[in-house]
Amino acid sequence: MDYDHGITAIDTGFERPLFDASHLLVEQGRAAFIDVGTNYSVAQLLGVLDYKGIPREAVDYVIVTHVHLDHAGGAGAMMAALPNARLVVHPRGARHMVDPTALVAGASAVYGADTVRRTYGELLPVAAERVIEAADGHVIDLAGRPLVCLDTPGHARHHLCVWDARAAACFTGDTFGISYRELDTEQGPFIFPTSTPVQFEPEAMKTSIARLLTFKPKAMFLTHYSRVTGVEQLAAQLIEQIDALVELAHDANGRPERHSALVEGMFAYFGARAAAHGVTLGSTKIRELLALDVELNAQGLEVWLDRAQR
Repeated sequence: MDYDHGITAIDTGFERPLFDASHLLVEQGRAAFIDVGTNYSVAQLLGVLDYKGIPREAVDYVIVTHVHLDHAGGAGAMMAALPNARLVVHPRGARHMVDPTALVAGASAVYGADTVRRTYGELLPVAAERVIEAADGHVIDLAGRPLVCLDTPGHARHHLCVWDARAAACFTGDTFGISYRELDTEQGPFIFPTSTPVQFEPEAMKTSIARLLTFKPKAMFLTHYSRVTGVEQLAAQLIEQIDALVELAHDANGRPERHSALVEGMFAYFGARAAAHGVTLGSTKIRELLALDVELNAQGLEVWLDRAQR
């Protein structure tokens, strides 16, 4: 999907259609990718370059909002295919791109080693000299187009967002939540926060969302999934839901079946919000679309609960 200001959303093919986006930015013949999906996404991303007639040598940057594998799993393979590119990553995540051993081990602890191998393939390391550690306020110059990296914890402590003044838009990774196009209605996008393990911090996430609004963006480009507008209203909905998820977590805490209680509570909560939003897909389809996110949200909330109690 092509947007104004040289922005293209590319479906990485991860999990299902319209689930996981990479964004290609082109300025004066030079290019950058923001988030790249998994190893299995690389052929699709390179194919879009070929289709647009953009030489691989013209890609100056591969930017990853954070190192979770649905965003950065294919970064090493992409860098191997793009001879002039530099990898831009939060300072806390840089070491995992240079040596992905711990990253794979962490993902395997959550999902299982076999699932990680099957889902993401073998992660390739990136040479340290090709890595840019983008601290808060770091400016990337894409052919004269400034892209400002913002430290935005909450979903993960190694998360950055990218402010693009040319487009008056933020590329938000997972900081500004998840919004699947199947759930759009006449009321606009349906959005919800992501508390994926293992570094969810609700107050930090709310602060990061508020900070993004200070730039007065006209649009947000989410990894899950791409462009949304009406960002002030969506931000208010996210803040409300973060507080609601925290309340659900506290209510479930101490129960013998804490995880299942939290999962079912979240399904009920999101289902009610979807119905109020005018989503008419039916409860079974909505549950199917949200199943992975609800499961991961529950896991992340439980990690947060346990950490707070230590």
